[in-house]
Amino acid sequence: MALKEYEFYNGVVLNQLIRKGKPIDIDIFPTSGNNSFMINKKVGLYIKYSNKKISPWRYTFTREHQEEMKIMTELLDNIYLTLVCERDGIVCIEYSELKHVLDEHYEDIEWISASRLKREQYSIKGSNGKLDFKIAHSDFPKKIFDILD
Repeated sequence: MALKEYEFYNGVVLNQLIRKGKPIDIDIFPTSGNNSFMINKKVGLYIKYSNKKISPWRYTFTREHQEEMKIMTELLDNIYLTLVCERDGIVCIEYSELKHVLDEHYEDIEWISASRLKREQYSIKGSNGKLDFKIAHSDFPKKIFDILD
């Protein structure tokens, strides 16, 4: 069976979690998607990826993606969206931050983009707004482990 592209990008995120922190348990979140995980049954992690080589990286969110993340918030207290920016890095956004760029009124298709200049942090904007601050390259996996400690 051929490997799927999302398996590589999910692997990048999960590998960094395994190698940069304390021992953790990773479970697949019980939904139909391939991008959601639970860490130590405490933290929800939703992974999106872009295979575009350079900034800006753009991510499509269907209604189902947003509904899946909403379900995660009903079962877990801490939900994070991770955006894999090809080989550049991983952006880690808390669910509350996500709601500044994608509101609760789900369209059939919406988007988020991450961009950065060399040696700078990531700027995030989406269909419904933008973050007023930048996301540091080092926020992932630090944000996750801050919750797990």
